[in-house]
Amino acid sequence: MAKYTTNIPMAEFDENGLAIVEGWAEVYLCHAQTHEFLGKSYDRVPRGFSVVADAYLDAPELPKSDDIAICRTPDGKSWMHIPDYRGKSVYHTKTREKIAVDYIGELKPEHTLLAPQTPFDNWNETLWVTDNAALKSHHIQQAEQQKLSLQQQADIVIKPLQDAVDLDMATAAEKSSLTTWRKYRVLLNRVDCATAPDIQWPEQPE
Repeated sequence: MAKYTTNIPMAEFDENGLAIVEGWAEVYLCHAQTHEFLGKSYDRVPRGFSVVADAYLDAPELPKSDDIAICRTPDGKSWMHIPDYRGKSVYHTKTREKIAVDYIGELKPEHTLLAPQTPFDNWNETLWVTDNAALKSHHIQQAEQQKLSLQQQADIVIKPLQDAVDLDMATAAEKSSLTTWRKYRVLLNRVDCATAPDIQWPEQPE
């Protein structure tokens, strides 16, 4: 028997996974809760014992895509490939909330990779469908608010100009400006908010 050796004593196992020869074993580790593959390591196994918990002697087949995770099967007998959407954005089918996936496996039933196009989209189990009536009502409400705001701005400008004219104190420029703003207010008042969002707003005077 040689005095020295550079060989690493390797364990040998029976059909039950128990060491019949003690030594080192190449093992493949998985997470205790998620059972996701963590990497390769070495385990010193005494005769009559098996490898440490959550470690296995068979190597997994590495996936070719980053969208695949390696996990141990529930029965612990083999490795399997499952979808991995972690880090991707999904949308909640009830709230339309954008969420970053933090779990392994198929997407939850309430999650979809499809993004809603409007705040008035509803999920029909396959895709987003826009509630056009609600969207139209929203556009009209926004147009009405904008029209009111523009009318108030015009009123603020017109009032002191009208005062100057009524008191015969207006300059030629003020008279011209008053006429321009009053015409603008007439055109603004004629805007039909029911045509929103396809509204051609009159150009506001300088």
